[in-house]
Amino acid sequence: MLERGIAYRKKAAVNWCPSCQTVLANEQAEGGECWRCHSKVEERELDQWFLRITAYQDQLVDDMEELAAWPERVLAQQRNWVGRSPGAEVDFPVDSAPPLRVFTTRIDTIYGATFMVVAPEHPRVDALVTGSPNEAETRKAVERLRGQDRRARQAGQVEKEGVFTGRYATNPFSQERIPIWVGNFVLMGYGTGAIMAVPAHDQRDFEFARQYGLPVRVVIQPEGLALDGATMAAAYEGPGRTVASGPFSGLGSQDAIQKMTAHAQAKGFGRPTVTYRLKDWLISRQRYWGTPIPVVYCEKDGVVGVAEKDLPVLLPPDAPFTGEGGNPLEKVPAFVNARCPRCGGPARRETDTMDTFVDSSWYFYRYLSPHDAERPFDPAAVRYWFPIELYVGGIEHAILHLVYSRFWTKMMRDLGLVGFDEPVTRLFPQGMVHKDGEVMSKSKGNTVAPDDVVREYGADTLRLYVLSVAPPELHMEWSTENIAGSHRLVQRVWRFVDRHAEGLAREPRAPVPGALPEAARSLRRKVHRTILKVTEDVDERIHLNTAVAAFHELANEMGRLEADVAAGAGRPVWREAVETLVLLMSPFTPHVCEEMWQRLGHADSLVHHPWPVADAEAAREDAVELGVQVNGKVRGHIVVPREAPEADIRRLALEA
Repeated sequence: MLERGIAYRKKAAVNWCPSCQTVLANEQAEGGECWRCHSKVEERELDQWFLRITAYQDQLVDDMEELAAWPERVLAQQRNWVGRSPGAEVDFPVDSAPPLRVFTTRIDTIYGATFMVVAPEHPRVDALVTGSPNEAETRKAVERLRGQDRRARQAGQVEKEGVFTGRYATNPFSQERIPIWVGNFVLMGYGTGAIMAVPAHDQRDFEFARQYGLPVRVVIQPEGLALDGATMAAAYEGPGRTVASGPFSGLGSQDAIQKMTAHAQAKGFGRPTVTYRLKDWLISRQRYWGTPIPVVYCEKDGVVGVAEKDLPVLLPPDAPFTGEGGNPLEKVPAFVNARCPRCGGPARRETDTMDTFVDSSWYFYRYLSPHDAERPFDPAAVRYWFPIELYVGGIEHAILHLVYSRFWTKMMRDLGLVGFDEPVTRLFPQGMVHKDGEVMSKSKGNTVAPDDVVREYGADTLRLYVLSVAPPELHMEWSTENIAGSHRLVQRVWRFVDRHAEGLAREPRAPVPGALPEAARSLRRKVHRTILKVTEDVDERIHLNTAVAAFHELANEMGRLEADVAAGAGRPVWREAVETLVLLMSPFTPHVCEEMWQRLGHADSLVHHPWPVADAEAAREDAVELGVQVNGKVRGHIVVPREAPEADIRRLALEA
């Protein structure tokens, strides 16, 4: 990665957690808080290591076509995080100065630009302010805006403020002179750090314009509405037809965007372009518990990667942990002092460690061959097991672990380590467990100790209850009182086995006869319909709660028919019913099912027994219920034999 320029070091403004005494990636400082300790994050400029994830930003979006089995809500979050925005760059001439370049996704609104705004950190701000009528006051205002929390500004958590620079730019389309402002709602991290402000068609611009009395000019009229800039209560940000736009008036928004972009390019003051929200991944951490960054610093050769024969670099076991913050590795001379792999001279080892999300980006590859000391993983094992067919993980990882793991796989593909583009074919984000209306967490003090539940009901009952409450993709509300229902089902199935185990264990396994009494045939039908339902619920839909409901239904039917089926000609059906229910429940309640399986006379473990396969003929109903409609309205229902002729069905319907 270092050799290919994917890993690199640069000085950058970074998110710094004063409590953890370490740098955080943008994804770990959402809302201006440290993701780990929730301290307020500060901004500092430091030399840091980055991974060039932006080299894969288009692939991260385009390859979503391969992720048809991923939830759209996850893909939407990733699209928004990459933030690919096609648009145009436009140069606005500035009096006696180089043009000011802006990026816009809505060039069709450019005739409505009534002012410009640049970020307080924009490199042109000082030059724009120099020589202005109120230069001293303006500089003071700019410094105050620069001092505001950048994350709070990005999140829109501060009141919009600005100051006029005293300079003007010229709209290259209309030739109108418009004032240039510095505003805290514009950031250097997106686009060019300067915007053309169109208050009639951008809400942030609208709020700023109303606050400072700047003009609002409508240039997009939606179908069926007549907007008036003087009376608008909010910006209209949708599409429509251009008005007051010179030769481009009367065009639909998309048509106008294409023609106006082409015009700007032909005249040399604009060009189509694409911007991205995604930034390179900052991986430097001033912590002990990350993977060491395998480079040394040599006075002669500069930054040098550790020789391959010396990899991996291991953490020293004697690092001092003082609880005072800072990096413990800096205090271990035997670790810091190294030799340059290139010239053999003295060198200083990098003491930053990697963000632990680096490890979680590829741990699932290492799991296939964890004891391989010669390479990261066994390529043959990866070819056999990958891509992952089903990955269960929380929605909270949408823009952290899941983005990083996709990037890591693509990077390894380019290094020749894997032969595919995406690590996971199907993603299933599970819900969270709630208690008293809030997510269970240690910080909230609302957790339930599993050990207490296990002592009272057993581990199998706990598992069954958790899986029965709601579909696994939804949140579930914990209720200790409702566990009893799951416990009753486990006890009931145990009693089915217990009452007949001795006889079933001794008896030879006879095939189910073709001719069966009605009760046995009814039970067998229920057994095989349950196999069909549970298999679909588990294997395809992942609706485990409805599978548990099917266990209850089959147990109820077995209880109703036990006296009629468990002895005599129906005995093989009863064995089939009991063994099938135990097998179907085994992934949900494995321990008690293993016990019951052995009590039924099986010497081998049930984990080696194949999953039940439904007999389609046995699952078919003897009779079906049909609705009777008159003039399109259901007037009643009739039950007819499955193979009844149409004439008989018509007669029964007329008699109903």
